[in-house]
Amino acid sequence: MTDLPFTVDEFLAVFAEYNRALIIGAAGLWFVAIGVLIGAARRPHRASRALTLFLAALWSWNAVAYHVLFFTSINPAAWVFAAAFLLQAFLFAASFQNIEYFSATGLRAATGVALVVYALAYPFLTIVSGHSYPATPTFGVPCPTAILTIGVLVTVRAGPPIWLAIIPALWAFIGGSAAILLGVPTDYVLLAAGLVLTLLLVTRIRFDRPRPA
Repeated sequence: MTDLPFTVDEFLAVFAEYNRALIIGAAGLWFVAIGVLIGAARRPHRASRALTLFLAALWSWNAVAYHVLFFTSINPAAWVFAAAFLLQAFLFAASFQNIEYFSATGLRAATGVALVVYALAYPFLTIVSGHSYPATPTFGVPCPTAILTIGVLVTVRAGPPIWLAIIPALWAFIGGSAAILLGVPTDYVLLAAGLVLTLLLVTRIRFDRPRPA
């Protein structure tokens, strides 16, 4: 029993409606994601702008194509989520010249790449974990979007930009609760990604804070 305003069946039915109506668009986003990610990984300095603009488009898609068109039918809070996702899209669009992804090294680079790969595999992993298509999360919905976003932010050498990381970190814990409350085991990785991003944010804030003279 949960305090959510909808049942598990209603939650999964939203994905079924989304997939029946928009699976071609979602599949297109998945292929575009692969292209811009490969470009940014090969040429971080030159191709990161394209990835930033893609992330702006992806968060906008989530806001309208998922939250507004479908999730609002079972959860009034989806209007708030849509506004937050549009804000995140705006922040990416306003920052497209200032970020260089896949520039970190070592453990941070490996963690970020692993999260990116997981986000791309997410639609297939949900089916393997027991959800039947079309009543299953696919690409272009919030949780894999947040995992993908956290993954690429982790790979920024200077650390995740704070203004771009706050909303994905918050969604990691809001959306990640589905792993526990709604039986979506693939979202345990979203919770872990949120913890990683939060740790990096706290560390960056600590070391970026001006020291007293």
